[in-house]
Amino acid sequence: MNSGKLPRSFDCIVVGAGLAGIYMLYRLRGLGFSARVLEAAGGIGGTWYWNRYPGARCDVDNMFYSYSFDEALDQEWDWSERYPSQPEILRYINHVADRHDLWPDIQLETRVAVAVYDEAEARWLVKTEEGEQFSARFLIMATGCLSAANLPEIPGLGDFKGRLFHTGEWPHEEIDFTGRRVGVVGTGSSGVQVIQEAAKAAGHLTVFQRTASYVVEAFNRTLTDEDRTYFKANHHELREAAKKTFGGFTTIANDQSALAVTEEHCREKLEEAWQAGGITLLTSFNDFVSNEEANQRAQEFVRDKIRATVRDPETREKLLPRHVIGCKRLCLGTNYYGTFNRDNVTLVQLGEKGVEKITADGLIANNSEFKLDDLVLATGFDAMTGALGKIDIEGRDGQTLREAWAAGPRTYLGLMSHGFPNLFTITGPGSPSVLSNMLPTIEHHVDWIAGCLSDIRKRGAAIIEAEMEAQDKWVAHGNEVASRTLRYTCSSWYLGANIPGKPRVFMPYIGGMPAYRKTCEAVVAKGYEGFDLK
Repeated sequence: MNSGKLPRSFDCIVVGAGLAGIYMLYRLRGLGFSARVLEAAGGIGGTWYWNRYPGARCDVDNMFYSYSFDEALDQEWDWSERYPSQPEILRYINHVADRHDLWPDIQLETRVAVAVYDEAEARWLVKTEEGEQFSARFLIMATGCLSAANLPEIPGLGDFKGRLFHTGEWPHEEIDFTGRRVGVVGTGSSGVQVIQEAAKAAGHLTVFQRTASYVVEAFNRTLTDEDRTYFKANHHELREAAKKTFGGFTTIANDQSALAVTEEHCREKLEEAWQAGGITLLTSFNDFVSNEEANQRAQEFVRDKIRATVRDPETREKLLPRHVIGCKRLCLGTNYYGTFNRDNVTLVQLGEKGVEKITADGLIANNSEFKLDDLVLATGFDAMTGALGKIDIEGRDGQTLREAWAAGPRTYLGLMSHGFPNLFTITGPGSPSVLSNMLPTIEHHVDWIAGCLSDIRKRGAAIIEAEMEAQDKWVAHGNEVASRTLRYTCSSWYLGANIPGKPRVFMPYIGGMPAYRKTCEAVVAKGYEGFDLK
């Protein structure tokens, strides 16, 4: 890494200026640590900087998808909708950076290429793609769980003469689909959102679907002054109540089995949950994730919603999902199924070959050619580990993170990995991360790391590293908890199944936020049990 020029030195280097990175910077500054945030993009926001496609919005109630660390911020910011759109969320993130004057310590358009641990100096040496070098005692990866776009290797992709887009790397200028032949590949969360919007403008929209998704109604709406006043007056109580739930959401789960009531009563509760909007459906009973018979009741409820909405019998049958509800990410939509009643929308069910080839004028699927002006790849992300895998991270004894995670990610609490001293991951694999509300989850990790660094400084220690035995036990525990659920019953990105060659390991911790928080607190109370401090 030596270029003959001394690297710029800091206490901490933070990689990524999304919601995690800017809060981490705020905490480090408050503790008196020198820090530099390195961000590849031309602006802050992470996911909300890149995902600008039509219809992009949050699937968590807005007032809970926001920071809780700043009392005045809660009182001064007014959200406009229940589920805020990408532009509004990005404005919020920039407002936070302005409010706390974070910009001087954020370096944009700086993509980290290499990070090497210097054991003799107990420092991380970081090099960017442009060749700039940094040195830091602690390296904190705030690279995000859904930030590495999955660009599928489809033959002929470079031959397409029309406009080609990926939902995770959307252009900054407004894209007009009016009157055009648009194809969307993928019907996950991003696909659902862009399909709803593209259908309103396109001359014809062709949706290419491999696996039908469960899409519940969001019932998004404009907030009233009464809504905002209520939250501001009760935000402490509301946030604390949300922290006690499995995923850190507003919904309080019903602690009752779906099989303990009649099918009619179960349907009534599911209808209440459906009308409430959002992910409430999955928390209306306590065994949808663990009991197949109970899960089937929820499956059939949503399938009946689809049957009642979609008019064309052939299209209706294609849209009926058959896998366990919840084993893939539950999608939120606004009249998503009704979109397929439009005369300008066609649904193509892909076979085992998927999209066979991209041509200059469209694509070939199911042995048929589809002429397109615009092609949108809503093919998701290399989740949880993708962004980390793009950086050459080399720890103690020359071991790389890719080598250490070759059979699947191995962490202690999702915070650190053995062999990589002083390297922290915010919402890394092995933590609740994507199975929870990301904002309180991010704040919890950032606060834990900030507290850890403060304690290390007080003790006069220089190095912290996860112990192998503790890491092995945590990984085994995570696998055991996941094995008791239905999450393994379908090929989801939670398992890395959307990425060819990626190990099939359930990456997030599925034990819930309350249990996870207690574990993290106990580890600290026992003198950072499972960590080696030197």
